[in-house]
Amino acid sequence: MVNAALPGMHASPRLKALPPVSLYIHIPWCLRKCPYCDFNSHEARGEMPEQDYIVALTADLEAALPLIWGRKIYTVFFGGGTPSVFSAEGIEQILAAVRARLPLSAEAEITLEANPGSFETEKFRAFRSAGINRLSIGIQSFNPAHLKALGRIHNGDEARRAIDIAREHFDNFNLDLMYGLPGQSIDEAQADIAAALAVAPPHLSVYHLTLEPNTYFHRYPPSLPDDDITAEMQKNAEDALAGGGYRHYETSAFAQPGRQSRHNMNYWTFGDYLGIGAGAHSKISFPDRILRQAHYKQPAQYMAGAVAGNAVQESHDIGGDEVGFEFMMNALRLNNGFPLLLFEERAGVPLTSVLKELDLAESKGLITRDHQRVEPTALGRRFLNDLLQIFLREEK
Repeated sequence: MVNAALPGMHASPRLKALPPVSLYIHIPWCLRKCPYCDFNSHEARGEMPEQDYIVALTADLEAALPLIWGRKIYTVFFGGGTPSVFSAEGIEQILAAVRARLPLSAEAEITLEANPGSFETEKFRAFRSAGINRLSIGIQSFNPAHLKALGRIHNGDEARRAIDIAREHFDNFNLDLMYGLPGQSIDEAQADIAAALAVAPPHLSVYHLTLEPNTYFHRYPPSLPDDDITAEMQKNAEDALAGGGYRHYETSAFAQPGRQSRHNMNYWTFGDYLGIGAGAHSKISFPDRILRQAHYKQPAQYMAGAVAGNAVQESHDIGGDEVGFEFMMNALRLNNGFPLLLFEERAGVPLTSVLKELDLAESKGLITRDHQRVEPTALGRRFLNDLLQIFLREEK
């Protein structure tokens, strides 16, 4: 879709300073594809081509270097799939390739996604030695019936064991939980939150299960709790986590003081990120434009393309008429919104370019604003999609 330029919009963004840069590394394999998952993940059938994939990642990174010459990397995130299915030696190779080619901050947050079914004490000790300093663990639930309904390969005891191993080797980790699960009651959702609070993770991500297109659950929908029940589940979770000292700082994210996800905060404040790996996306700013790229999704196609110097399937600049929506789609996920100065700094267009939309959102009670910042209201957070729709400019 091509959006028509509107009066007062810049033909393209103009940035006075470039934002921080993060690195995202996609590992596309997992032991089993979950029926609700719409990420670019593929069941490992037979032996994974770990070494071939590392060669492809390295070639992909080499080809992308001119996009970010001289810019320091502040966070690294291994996502998937299930990156913890790779060997610790493989993850160490990847990080060595990164360090040899990019200026990585000495205080960089380096996160690895892991599922309880892949946890082994020695392996995760080796991940820590390789340079991983934060884990994100896909618990989803502690209830065995709900884990089975979600197609997870672990049970509640294995989830607790994974957390014990994480706490032994990492002082910074996240737990993913979901609510609104097939057959889940309000009490059962509360029990999952209580179980998570009992182990006091530095960070919790609490998601509503949604039926995404191109998933098994979308084709064969399970019976889910209704909207009123899931709204109560959400409120109960927010109240319990607040009582436990967690700050609800983003739509689905809760953190102990100072433990917000630095990598995700860079996304939400419209920072830059270089993505490598199958299906990875990049957003890179230059003084006169903002570039988006997407890589080939199928692992075999990606690996062949990367080695040949052509891992990128799509590449385009974000137009001045699109950048306001792109910024808001990220920044309005933050419960305390964003400072006005950040918009012009990161979007590269004047605030007047979205003034009409801000006025409309405020008139609907979806945001509050003053001369310093814009914040979504409780109503705006509840109806975030409606709030964002205001900033989406349709083709004229």
